[in-house]
Amino acid sequence: MSGGVDSSVSVKLLLDEGYEVTGATMHLYSNEDIGLEKSKTCCSLTDIEDARLVALKLGIDFRVFNFSEDFKEKVIDNFVDTYLDGGTPNPCIECNKHLKFGKFFERAKLLGFDRIATGHYVTREFDKNSGRWLLKRSGDRMKDQSYVLYGLTQEQLAAALFPVGDMNKDVIRSIAEENGLVNADKPDSQDICFIPDGDYGKFITDRKGEQLSGDIVLSDGTVLGRHRGLIHYTVGQRRGVGVSYSEPLFVIGKDIKRNKLVMGTKDDVFSSSLTARDVNFIPFDTLGEPLVCTAQTRYHQQDVPCTVYPLADGRVRVEFDNPHKAISKGQAVVFYDGEYVLGGGTIE
Repeated sequence: MSGGVDSSVSVKLLLDEGYEVTGATMHLYSNEDIGLEKSKTCCSLTDIEDARLVALKLGIDFRVFNFSEDFKEKVIDNFVDTYLDGGTPNPCIECNKHLKFGKFFERAKLLGFDRIATGHYVTREFDKNSGRWLLKRSGDRMKDQSYVLYGLTQEQLAAALFPVGDMNKDVIRSIAEENGLVNADKPDSQDICFIPDGDYGKFITDRKGEQLSGDIVLSDGTVLGRHRGLIHYTVGQRRGVGVSYSEPLFVIGKDIKRNKLVMGTKDDVFSSSLTARDVNFIPFDTLGEPLVCTAQTRYHQQDVPCTVYPLADGRVRVEFDNPHKAISKGQAVVFYDGEYVLGGGTIE
């Protein structure tokens, strides 16, 4: 239970189906961990209290699991390190992989529970022919969260329940209101939970110190100006770089070794291929031959046609039918067959 309306209504739906339910919330960080004053309200603590009140209202037991050390190592430190290495991380993917379906799932098994349930907008389906669990998009494409769950294993999918996965948000809120849940009108969470003000650069410099400035260059090496630290820019960015040119320029890369920010024209921001590591597939264990499918390289992006080729060491090469915009190291590439998630990996 995150403290939000989706996981809260999930409890109500499970109870109506006859499940014995215990609510649990992960305590992932304190104010000091994310650089806020101790006296200020911490969103994580507020969410825990909202979840506790919902559990009380629905008459279920409630627990809090302190996974703050794991969250710091697997999510926060990974976020900072990926940025420093020139990448653009997706902490929600790491949190789902290591915390929600990692530590949380392991704790549930230790305590003797048969299933874990979340408020994610996805659905699952058992394929009798292959004997495998499949992951599907939510019917509400605007809310679909399958992109951040491509890493689920067969064991995790077999034990997972997604009660609101195919429901409309308005219906979910009406169920919460009808049952007097305190968070019926609570706004959806935005951005990254541990950076409430959205200032990624400040978050990183508070931990690693001010970043060195360097040259902003064209792809041919022409110097255009100076950047204020590579962590402040993302591939595909057009505005806010602080250079002028005869035509619009975009960030197309970061040269970490030489501390240079590389700019290019709108054509330069497109790529025909990528490689990815740490790839997980859902309908099958490994990819033995080229796979024709569609792929997304960012959250809530339209998936586009491609072919996935197996490489050594659990890596793949993805060739797009048409050049694809702003492919960023550190983000995920996720593969689809219509509504089904085939898998995904981390872009190299």
